[in-house]
Amino acid sequence: MSERVRVNPIACEAHGMCAELLPERIELDEWGYPVIDERPVSGVELQHAIRAARACPTLALLVERERDPSS
Repeated sequence: MSERVRVNPIACEAHGMCAELLPERIELDEWGYPVIDERPVSGVELQHAIRAARACPTLALLVERERDPSS
């Protein structure tokens, strides 16, 4: 299993906190909405991603575990 960062575009209000807390994975577009690097995260980067998701004021940033398709 691996974890990935994603954003719920309906819940996001473009506060930009996620990009400040996780700049290695998140950039903001021209309107201030996050553009996510969707490669799997692990280790310290995963801890930072979880912290960023918890800090999101609208809870639009998510760290999701992907299941192995063979299981």
